[in-house]
Amino acid sequence: MKPDARLTTGPIGRTLLLFSLPVLGSNILQSLNASINSVWVGRYLGEAALTATSNANIILFFLLGVVFGISMANTIMIGQAVGARNIDEARRVVGTGTTFFVGLSILASVLGFVFTPHILAAMHTPDDAAPLAVIYLRIIFVALPFMYFYNFVMMTLRGAGDSRTPFYFMLLSVVLDVVLNPVLIFGVGPLPALGIAGSALATLIAQLVSLVAMIAVLYRRRHFLLLHKEQLALLWPDRAILRALVAKGLPMGLQMVVISSSAIVMMSLVNTYGSQTTAAYGVASQLWTYVQMPALAVGASVSSMVAQNVGAGLWPRVARITRMGLLFNVVMTGALVALIYLFNRHSLGIFLGEDSTAIGIAQHINRVVLWSFILFGFTIVVFGTVRATGAVMAPLVILFVSMWGIRLPFAWLLEPHIGAESIWWSFPVGSVVSVALAFAYYRFGNWKRSHILPAEPHAEAVGQAPDTSMGTPCEDADAATSPAR
Repeated sequence: MKPDARLTTGPIGRTLLLFSLPVLGSNILQSLNASINSVWVGRYLGEAALTATSNANIILFFLLGVVFGISMANTIMIGQAVGARNIDEARRVVGTGTTFFVGLSILASVLGFVFTPHILAAMHTPDDAAPLAVIYLRIIFVALPFMYFYNFVMMTLRGAGDSRTPFYFMLLSVVLDVVLNPVLIFGVGPLPALGIAGSALATLIAQLVSLVAMIAVLYRRRHFLLLHKEQLALLWPDRAILRALVAKGLPMGLQMVVISSSAIVMMSLVNTYGSQTTAAYGVASQLWTYVQMPALAVGASVSSMVAQNVGAGLWPRVARITRMGLLFNVVMTGALVALIYLFNRHSLGIFLGEDSTAIGIAQHINRVVLWSFILFGFTIVVFGTVRATGAVMAPLVILFVSMWGIRLPFAWLLEPHIGAESIWWSFPVGSVVSVALAFAYYRFGNWKRSHILPAEPHAEAVGQAPDTSMGTPCEDADAATSPAR
């Protein structure tokens, strides 16, 4: 299977859309999978079991967040190498990344399994949920190496320009997880009822089967990034690549820490207004998860496309990819925002009874906050572009400033004067600041001079890239490969 040149030569609009849709589908599948599993555990095993899985999933989210940035760095390096038609370099990244991810996941798995009770105790897990949480989390730690490597393979494929294969195997994983949850929780035929352990075991089996199946299919296709016997020496870590994975990956991983930590603090502020307000905020947040998905999918796709075009030296296409990403965000995120505004009460009624007092509060929260997710989407798309060159510190600083320097102080300082309104309005205020700083950095920053590995001359672009999303060829052939002005 040879490299796909569509990310560097295809019509930008159509290519970005077709690349984004499987990424969006994968995000939706993951969220639906988590929701369905929570229903099985919460309704049939009780509140203590649901509390146990909730505590365990917070730890899992943190562990996956740690490697998120490193996975993105891996995606960008592979994208740039494939864009430059430097397949040997791409394979070196795969070899170093494979060794790094396997080693890291085994270390995290062993330490996590041993210290599971201590981790849960430090989180003040309720006494009635703690024994269940230990059982569940220990099985999740056994599954962690498969989860990490599964994530690594998916991000590698996206860096190489393939977002469909990861989607298909994500679908397989989710279907297996959803089907196996009730089977292993309650037992069927000779299979015993495993309770909460069955839910965790379903996740382990689903991840392992999907990973093995995906690798088998890639070998069957003879994917150009696979390592064969004569290339096993590439598994020995390359120092420059390993340094780049960590140095560029950690700032991107810290972005997840900034977001999640600010969300925890925000929740603590909401909790002071009582259970009705907290319930309202909780159900509104459920809807926001889906509203943000198109922007996250487009941003990730923009990163993959830009990385390949930077590798190929096609800087004029980089600007056009960014503009198309911004347009898609307006259309896709804007459509979801408009839909929820139109059916505000009905959408919230999925989670709350029609006579619930919290529905009115949640409707008001949505009216104040929802529109700002379009601005959030702009920020994510711009971040997707600049980080594809290796410029990862500016997005981290911008996120920290907008969330910890603006959003949280706004909520704290104005709360004595306008109450909970300060919390709701802090979202749009933070989004305005972040999008303004992101566009300023995109326009005036030095991100085009960043690099993720020591700079090498760009390989000459293969063919003449289309100049617009409609596929019209560029009139100046030299401009297609010239550095940004």
